[in-house]
Amino acid sequence: MNELILRVAESRDQAAFTELFDHFAPRIKAYLIKLGADQALAEELAQEVMITLWRKAALFDPAKSSAATWLFRIARNRRIDAARRDRTGMIDAEDPSLRPAAPEEPGEELDARLREKRIRIALKNLPEEQADLVRRAFFSGLSHSQIAEETGLPLGTVKSRIRLAFGRLRRTLETDQAVDTD
Repeated sequence: MNELILRVAESRDQAAFTELFDHFAPRIKAYLIKLGADQALAEELAQEVMITLWRKAALFDPAKSSAATWLFRIARNRRIDAARRDRTGMIDAEDPSLRPAAPEEPGEELDARLREKRIRIALKNLPEEQADLVRRAFFSGLSHSQIAEETGLPLGTVKSRIRLAFGRLRRTLETDQAVDTD
């Protein structure tokens, strides 16, 4: 996802933006609802976050945070701004969404990056048909039904290939065989 944001920043890559939008917009909307926004406000704020991504992608620094962290921080700030604009006087000063997020522990960010790298390396060791299905399910956020529809494979085949892939990934990661060979 970091690479996609960089492509948007460098060349206004619409395909990269579309992929980011499809992946993050529903997740951001759900996050905003969890923070207390109603459906309409959550939809509006999610759209604003994605517009911010398009306009300010050049401000994204993958050395400082992941794509998800950056976008969810923007979403949280938009939610706070919306609550402050609400002139009904019903802002609860104790609302957790109005409190600043705890700073990320440097070790947690590093651990997440290392985990992601190990998973990507382990994916290279899977048969391509399994790796493709795992990418569609977990990096693109598609359901098994959507994958079956896109690939033309029976739903049972999609599920069994993903289950087999997870078994292989788990064994590879548990035995620490996901070592970069590049």
